[in-house]
Amino acid sequence: MNRLILLPPLAFLIIFFFIQALSYLFSKISYRPKETSPDSRKPYACGEERYDHMLQPDYSSFFPFVFFFTIAHVATLILTTVPLESSRVLMIPLLYIASVGVGLYILFRR
Repeated sequence: MNRLILLPPLAFLIIFFFIQALSYLFSKISYRPKETSPDSRKPYACGEERYDHMLQPDYSSFFPFVFFFTIAHVATLILTTVPLESSRVLMIPLLYIASVGVGLYILFRR
C-alpha cells in the first residue's frame, strides 16, 4: 500500500484534489468587497487616463549584458562537467570554448 501512493499518476491526483480543496476552502474565507467600482477593470497607469505618452524603456544595452552572462554561465557549466580522464573528451569543450570566444567577439564588437 505504501508503494501505491508513490505512483506518479496517483500522487498527482492526490495533490491535485488536495490543492482544489484548499482553494475552495480559502475562497470561502477570502476578503471580497461588497461592491466593485466601475474603474476596477481598467488598466492602472498611475492615475493617468491616457498613458501613451509615458516613457518607454530602451533595452538595447541590456541584451548584450544578458547574453554575456548566459554565455559565460553555460560555458562554465560545460567546463566544470567535463571528465578529465580522457583527452578525446577534452576536445569537445575546447571547441565549445572557442565558439564561445567567437560569440563574445561578435557580441561586443562595435
